[in-house]
Amino acid sequence: MIWLNIAILALVTLQRLVELYIAQRNTKKLLARGAYEAGSGHYWVIVVFHAAWLIGLWILARDNPVNWTWLFIFLAIEAMRGWVVAALGERWTTRIIVLPGEPLVARGPYRFLRHPNYLVVALEIFVLPMVFGMFWYALAGTLINAAILYWRIRVEEETFREASTPQS
Repeated sequence: MIWLNIAILALVTLQRLVELYIAQRNTKKLLARGAYEAGSGHYWVIVVFHAAWLIGLWILARDNPVNWTWLFIFLAIEAMRGWVVAALGERWTTRIIVLPGEPLVARGPYRFLRHPNYLVVALEIFVLPMVFGMFWYALAGTLINAAILYWRIRVEEETFREASTPQS
């Protein structure tokens, strides 16, 4: 089973690295179009948490049996992630980027939820450890992530509220 665990974790790690590349590329394009970044002071906390969470899985989940039900749930969450990224297109990034004069995206899952990307992340943080039967790791990660998301969403909401307020 160790090879299955390694394959799962390798695919998730590769996915995260590709996403970071895409996010960086999109950020550069948005900045070139006149966008600006807001709330960057907390970004390092997000990066450190996600890196530590993934490294912890590599260390702790290697020899655990895979729960197929949780794995299929995780795959469904990844499909939701794809829908979020597709809905945002070139505006998808891991940072808070404001493109003046552009309305917030209101297509795809954004028609139904204000922050579907954060829902996906929260579900991933809980479900992937559950694939390996690691309830306490899932719970601890979820609680830490909830605190980070609380901070992040407050910063994001304030940023977009200020950006949409007409200047006098």
